[in-house]
Amino acid sequence: MIYRKKSYKINPNNLEKFNDFFHKYLFPNQIMSGAKLIGRWVNESNDKIEAIWQYESLEQYEHIEKMIRSSELHQKAKEKRAQIGELFIESHQEFLHSTSLVGTYEAPKHIVSVSGFITNDLGEVLLVRNEHRSDTMEMPGGQVEEGENLAQAIHREINEETGVNIKLTGVTGIYQNIKNNIICVVFRGQYESGELKIEKGETTEVIFTNLEKIKLEKIVTRPHFRTRILDALNANYIPYESYDVNPFELINRYEVKQEI
Repeated sequence: MIYRKKSYKINPNNLEKFNDFFHKYLFPNQIMSGAKLIGRWVNESNDKIEAIWQYESLEQYEHIEKMIRSSELHQKAKEKRAQIGELFIESHQEFLHSTSLVGTYEAPKHIVSVSGFITNDLGEVLLVRNEHRSDTMEMPGGQVEEGENLAQAIHREINEETGVNIKLTGVTGIYQNIKNNIICVVFRGQYESGELKIEKGETTEVIFTNLEKIKLEKIVTRPHFRTRILDALNANYIPYESYDVNPFELINRYEVKQEI
């Protein structure tokens, strides 16, 4: 394995604009081409962003870069950058190795993600079809970013993928993907506002639908996604708390259907 660290120096006022561009263009193009995002970090002064990507070999990296540069999404990204102006002041990259004998970097042992079982006033459930998992519908969600608490991450991911805003009622389950070292925390919540929309490069379908058992098995084809949905349908809420230390500051806490 090799790892590529991409660093950007930005104007702090452009952080939101850069993040939006990253999630709409840079991230989906890398993932669809075969790269794996290990992590992404923003420093405290919001003027430096780093992302680390994993590849099987240098040859795979070069092949992926060639695919990306010839893709339709890359062309759209170039057009978008021309419209919005400066995204970053400068950028550079370096390649790292995961062995402590020759390098300074080792991949994290786990990645934390979130997903949401969101219902509307009719009791319908919000589902998406992800562009790189087109064989199944699933609950919206994604990876928690550096500096986010879980609640912030699920609000952001659902809004980005579906266009809607939500209120949360609880955590219904924690799931561990052993092979890919991913831990997923599932929230249950309710639709609050917004219009359904697809997110180019991420989702190809976004719907609210009734989930009878027969229908669930037909449209949610991956067993681990079905399990999470069934657990959320019969929710047994567990406590959730986020906090800071030195000094201690409680950010949010709830147990059973307490809104955040």
